[in-house]
Amino acid sequence: MAVDVTALDPAARQRELAGNLAALRDRIAAACDIAHRDPAELTLVAVTKTFPSSDIELLVELGVTDIGENRDQEAREKVAELTEAWGEPAQRRVRWHFIGGLQTNKCRSVASYAHLVHSVDRPRLVGALAAATEGRATPLQCLVQVNLDLEPEPGRSGASVADVPAIAGAIAASSGLELRGLMAVAPRDEDPWQAFKRLAEVTAILRRDHPEATVVSAGMSGDFEAAIANGATHLRVGAGLLGSRPHAR
Repeated sequence: MAVDVTALDPAARQRELAGNLAALRDRIAAACDIAHRDPAELTLVAVTKTFPSSDIELLVELGVTDIGENRDQEAREKVAELTEAWGEPAQRRVRWHFIGGLQTNKCRSVASYAHLVHSVDRPRLVGALAAATEGRATPLQCLVQVNLDLEPEPGRSGASVADVPAIAGAIAASSGLELRGLMAVAPRDEDPWQAFKRLAEVTAILRRDHPEATVVSAGMSGDFEAAIANGATHLRVGAGLLGSRPHAR
């Protein structure tokens, strides 16, 4: 059973998070050493789905300021809670990453707080996000989510490799949006190293037309070593940093 982190003393929870973070950074450093990469090239995105906003406060104190959320309603609640707690917009202290599947009717809400949307996987979503950015002071940064399944199934998240250029081009051409790169999840039934190698190939092709697409969001708690070896720049880590998930909010 998952631990109820809300019942922990804040100091005890911070010690737990600090220990997890130190162990995680050791893993990242070891993977970078093998891949001949500098750990400074990597951004750690803490995936806080179902964890309380108090954990985000503690992570910010520990220097982790990139926060990933999967669900719009939960993300909005946390943004509001932290804005109230800090007495200033939470976007000033936290860089918010929306990493879950996104419906077009949620685009305006997500565009109100997110800095980077990882999950753009169809042209209709590009149009909805572009329409939702009216009034933003800065462009909404976007990644094209790629489906890395060798035999993609209908309904699965992520654009096919063949559709990536068109979606990327639509983002780049849209006022209010900024193309930043690609995101992918390794298939469960395949060696992640091979999957992320394919992602690296897709990235190289994309950068021929869009050299600004430098972000590669790939790798989670169980497979980020393979992602680092194949060029990932952003690691999305939940359990490896925060522990077992509590019950859904």
